[in-house]
Amino acid sequence: MRRHLVSLGIGIVLAVVGLVLWLGFGHVETPVIGLRQTGIVLAVLGGAEAVLSLGMIMFPSTRDKDGAS
Repeated sequence: MRRHLVSLGIGIVLAVVGLVLWLGFGHVETPVIGLRQTGIVLAVLGGAEAVLSLGMIMFPSTRDKDGAS
């Protein structure tokens, strides 16, 4: 259960950082990749991780209930 809470926190942080990069630094261009594109990718990945972690918290598998890792 604890690992899912940590994963949920990481997903939320990634999504927030991604949104800040996307909305706040969209006009800044770097030589390789723009911060806007980086922000979109981080926001999507963070959101996906948060949703999957929340699903694992709400609907734990029988393996998690037994205490096995």
